[in-house]
Amino acid sequence: MADSDTRERLEPRPVTEETVLTVDDDHFVPESVCLVTGGASGIGRAIALAMAANGLTAVATDVDEDGLAETSDMAADMDARGGVKTVVGDLTDDGDIERIVETASGHGDLRYLANVAGMQHIDAIEDFPMEQYDRMHDVMLRAPLHLAKLTLPHVRATDDGVGAVGNMASVHGHYVTADKVGYNVSKFGLRGLTQSIAAEGDGDLRSFSVSTGYVKTPLVTGQIPDTAEQRGLTVDEVIDDVMLGQSRVKEMMDPVDVANLFVFGFSKHARHLNGGDLPFDGGMTLTYE
Repeated sequence: MADSDTRERLEPRPVTEETVLTVDDDHFVPESVCLVTGGASGIGRAIALAMAANGLTAVATDVDEDGLAETSDMAADMDARGGVKTVVGDLTDDGDIERIVETASGHGDLRYLANVAGMQHIDAIEDFPMEQYDRMHDVMLRAPLHLAKLTLPHVRATDDGVGAVGNMASVHGHYVTADKVGYNVSKFGLRGLTQSIAAEGDGDLRSFSVSTGYVKTPLVTGQIPDTAEQRGLTVDEVIDDVMLGQSRVKEMMDPVDVANLFVFGFSKHARHLNGGDLPFDGGMTLTYE
């Protein structure tokens, strides 16, 4: 495959009015707030933009201040019906987590929380550095629980108690691959958190998770050239054989595709999605040859 085609395979579709799913929901108004972690890039950025395009006030948080500013500028360029506010914060710091939720609630009725922020480290279990495991656990599992703990009272305090927590899980929350124990454990745990929130909700306050295969995010695409060099493969061979070998759909998802699942999941059209998981993995985990 030509280099230009290869680059195109790794280039995500932009988040625009044409690519974003828009739905009719009385709660999708600027007075409603959706807090999104990992909002400086990738899936988190796409969710913040998609929720703003649907009329809500999205509050994007991340440690990357410059990336957050870009997300806010992109929302302005889209002329989104809502808007994107930003708050810089470190999800490994409890004080920052409390400040993030307090800031978000100051922009309106905090109804929705999208736990997206993630990280990756690859090592065999016997070589896996525990300090890295602890950091992954803090960012990808402990912080989502803490954020949910602080967000749920705000949802319950709204006039009708309607809201939801959406958690970014993964195919690795269903089955695992070697050398990713920190990621695997966190994603399995997120599904448990999702079900725990549903168990303690009243039907109007819901939770759900989204499990995708490989998505065109900096976290994923940045690893591909190194993997190709390490294994003596082309970039296309890494995509087709290593990453998508078990998938029936031979292309990676775009961040906006994932954002649209969150739009649906947060909306009234998903009122029976409570504690459940949306497995959009191209047939990776549930089929075999």
